[in-house]
Amino acid sequence: MRFVYLDHNATTPLHPQVLEAFIACSRDRFGNPSSSHWAGREARCALETAREQVARFCGCDPSELLFTSGGTEADNLAIKGVASASRRRGRHIITTAVEHPAVSASCLSLEQEGYRITRLTVDRLGRLEPAELEAAITPETILISAMWANNETGVIFPVAAIGAIADRNRIPFHCDAVQAARWLPLECRDLGVGLLSLSGHKLRAPRGVGALMVRKGVRLHPILHGGSQERNRRAGTENLPAIVAFGVACELADASREEAAGRVRLLRDRLEAGILARSSGATVNGDPAARLPSTTNISFPGARVDSLLAALDLQGIAASSGAACSSGTLRHSPVLAAMGLSPETAGGAVRFSLGDETTGVEIDYLLEILPAILERLCPGGGPRRG
Repeated sequence: MRFVYLDHNATTPLHPQVLEAFIACSRDRFGNPSSSHWAGREARCALETAREQVARFCGCDPSELLFTSGGTEADNLAIKGVASASRRRGRHIITTAVEHPAVSASCLSLEQEGYRITRLTVDRLGRLEPAELEAAITPETILISAMWANNETGVIFPVAAIGAIADRNRIPFHCDAVQAARWLPLECRDLGVGLLSLSGHKLRAPRGVGALMVRKGVRLHPILHGGSQERNRRAGTENLPAIVAFGVACELADASREEAAGRVRLLRDRLEAGILARSSGATVNGDPAARLPSTTNISFPGARVDSLLAALDLQGIAASSGAACSSGTLRHSPVLAAMGLSPETAGGAVRFSLGDETTGVEIDYLLEILPAILERLCPGGGPRRG
C-alpha cells in the first residue's frame, strides 16, 4: 500500500536542512541566551541570527519580532495583549466568523470578560467584504483580527484593504498568517499589518515554535509573566534549537516560494479536476480565484466525512475535515457553516492540503482508489457513469 500525506495545513514534515540545524544547535548551543558568559553569548548570537532570518521573511525589523511556542500562543498574545493594553480606550474587537480556533477562542474568552466582539460574515465563496468591516468600526474599536488565508478552504482575504482601513482609523490590525506564510509573500510594512502570527510547523520547522510581529507603536501587554525575555513581552527561556531551525526554514521557504507555489497549484488543480470527474455532484468549497495553491475543500454528496476519511486512511491517504485543532469532534465546520453550506454539504467535506513533498504519482494514486470508496460510501453521489 502506498502512503500519501495530503494534510500539510495541519503540519508539515521537517526539511532535512532544518533538522540538521535543530540537531546542531541542540548539541553546540546549549547555553541560556540570557546568561552573560561565553555559552550564553553563543546562544544569544544564534537567537538573534534566527530573529533576523524570520524578520526578513515577514518584512519587519528584527526588533519587532518576538518568538512564541507557536501560532496559538502568538494569536492569544496579539489579541489579549492588545485588549489589555487598550482597555481604557475601548472594549470592542472586530474579527471574522471563519477564524482559526486560536483567534475565535481568544475572542470568546474576552467576550466573557465584558468585551464586545463583532464577527464579520463571509459570502458563499468564503470572501470577506472590506466595506462591511469599515461599517462595523466604532469609537470603542481597539483591534481588528482577520486571517490572511483560511486553514480549511484556503480562501485569501484582502489583507491590503483591511490594513488600509485599519490605518485610516488608527486601529491595530492583527493578521494570522500561519497558513499563508509558505505560499504568499509577507510584506508587513506595505500592508498596514500591525501584528502578524506565524507558526514553525507549517513551514517545515519543528512543532512548538512560532513568532509574533508587533509593529513599532502597537501597545501590547504580556500574557506570560516571569523573566525579561523577548523585550519583556514573552517571559520564559527561549526554545533555542527550535527557533534556530525556524530561522533556517524561513530562509528556505523564502527562496523557493514562487517555484513551489506554481508546482503545487498545478497538482492541486489536477486533483480537483480528477475528483470532480469521478464524483457525481462533488463541489469545491471556496473562492476558485483567491485561494492558496495548496488547498482544496471538496464536498461529496451523501457522504459522512468521518467515514470518508477512515476509508481513505485505510488506503494510505491522509486528509482531514478541517482545522486539526478541532479534529475529534462531531460538529460540522463553523467555517463552512459561516459560508452558508447546509449541514449535509458541510458534513461531507474533505480538505486535501498539498505540500513541498507532494508528487503527481501520489495524486494519481488517490484518483485511482477514490471511485471504489465513493461507490461504497456515497449513495447517489458516487462515481460518474458513462
